[in-house]
Amino acid sequence: MIIKMMVTLNLTNFNPDYFILAGIPGLEQFYIWIGIPFCTIYLVALAGNSILLYLIVMDRSLHKPMFFFLSMLTSTDLILCTTCVPKTLGIFWLKAHEITFPGCLTQLFFLHFSFFVDSAILLGMAFDRYMAICSPLRYTSVLTPRTIVKIMVGLVGRSFSVILPVVFLVKRLPFCRTHLIPHTYCEHIGVARLACADISINIWYGFAVPLMTIISDLILIGISYTLILRAVFHLPSIDARQKALSTCGSHISVILIFYTPAMFSALTHRFGHNIPHTFHIVFANLYVAIPPALNPIIYGVKTKQIRDKVILLFLSKGMQ
Repeated sequence: MIIKMMVTLNLTNFNPDYFILAGIPGLEQFYIWIGIPFCTIYLVALAGNSILLYLIVMDRSLHKPMFFFLSMLTSTDLILCTTCVPKTLGIFWLKAHEITFPGCLTQLFFLHFSFFVDSAILLGMAFDRYMAICSPLRYTSVLTPRTIVKIMVGLVGRSFSVILPVVFLVKRLPFCRTHLIPHTYCEHIGVARLACADISINIWYGFAVPLMTIISDLILIGISYTLILRAVFHLPSIDARQKALSTCGSHISVILIFYTPAMFSALTHRFGHNIPHTFHIVFANLYVAIPPALNPIIYGVKTKQIRDKVILLFLSKGMQ
């Protein structure tokens, strides 16, 4: 009995020193070449989001609610891609497959945290557009700087409170079997499945709580844009309609780029048992790299204020 209790105690306290990230099984001979587009996309994401963030911070004419939300989105996108892509490139080019257990938990937290913050910010941006188009006379009085700060704190706090329990749910698990993670980065269920204990709590929390959070965001975003479109098509001026639709177009594009792959990935993980595991890994890596790279391009092209500021920035640099 004593020996059995000691074994149980050892298992419940057993956290590994490190994990091994397998990368993309079956494509090892192509790692050097696969890394090139990933590195290019990552550099585009870094440059685009950094320029956008710089313009919003430095230019006082962009100190408006919409651009405050946009600055938060760019910051979160930088966290999302930087959390995963450098480690993936290290696996591809340097064969750096090891990741410490604390490092794995840190990567896991910031991966899921930035995803939920992105979703919350898109909801905040939808509310901003709703107020600007449906209640323009109340826009500046409702969305004051103080209110914006409160909204941002609330969005970050909600995401933090949803994801922090995931870290403790993983940390409590004993890992007494393989330490090989069949992926390029640490994510909740992928790590939990390595444990030699019951992970039903991890599965239910990892599926139900995030799903309810994301679906509630999607429903509220859908309601906002339904009301926005109804208000837009009741505008008397064609020019006013086009301007409003152009402003909303960039937001809708970013929403589709963010949620469509996420829903596709969730459905294929749940029901696509015949889809090769290699496809899941490649798609997951593209998902953390491509949206952060495309978002600043979309806003730079579709938002006239940002487009003009970017052109002015590069023209002034070129004349020096």
